[in-house]
Amino acid sequence: MRPSPKATEQHARPSADYADKLARTRALLRTSVTDFSPLKQASSLGAEDVVITHLINALALDIPVFVLETGALHNETLALLERTEAHSRAPIEVFRPDHHAVIHFVRERGQDAIYRSIEERKTCCDIRKLEPLKRALQGQRAWITGLRREQSANRGAVDLIDKSELTTQGRIKLNPLADWTWGDVWHYIATEGVDYNPLHDEFFPSIGCAPCTRAISLGEDFRAGRWWWEDEAAKECGLHATHTPDKTPEKAPA
Repeated sequence: MRPSPKATEQHARPSADYADKLARTRALLRTSVTDFSPLKQASSLGAEDVVITHLINALALDIPVFVLETGALHNETLALLERTEAHSRAPIEVFRPDHHAVIHFVRERGQDAIYRSIEERKTCCDIRKLEPLKRALQGQRAWITGLRREQSANRGAVDLIDKSELTTQGRIKLNPLADWTWGDVWHYIATEGVDYNPLHDEFFPSIGCAPCTRAISLGEDFRAGRWWWEDEAAKECGLHATHTPDKTPEKAPA
């Protein structure tokens, strides 16, 4: 039986204006150092984030990268984290949740609590992601994310420079891949030989914590494998303020 093609073979189909998008992304990353420092890149080690980290390294930019190691990541993600730490020019910072808070949550509610209600699941996200995120972003003027408009309806209005958090958090969010397609992301990975999470080869377009992530089927939304037991409108962990435009969710490429 012939094995399934790798993600680079399945998806690396750039859009017609890919070169222009890449130029804009490089320009934004370069100017971010002078215009928005201190800043960091937030990386989940997903396809978009490894592209941004590769660009930061290729452009020799002084932008640290941080990863939220939630204590519940896939083994494949942890292995990629080690490789990234070993080979990245940019410093890789790893932030973990408060151990006592995790143990208290598991003791009081159980490891399967996330499946019982959205409230329980979001409490887990608060402990494992949001509290470490606050520590990671302390003192920063801006942060860089891998958000793209194509990822979901909730993200359909993502701006390259998002100032929506400026009044509440005092920070700007930079989304250098906002207008990239899934094909653009994988074209960059393929042409630049970027190391990526092998779970992408197993039909995981969006990779989070292991208990909260599954592979998707042909034609499902990009984020259908995240918190698949919940209503579509609830599928965010709170890391990103979202817009809700009137737009049909994009489908994952064949």
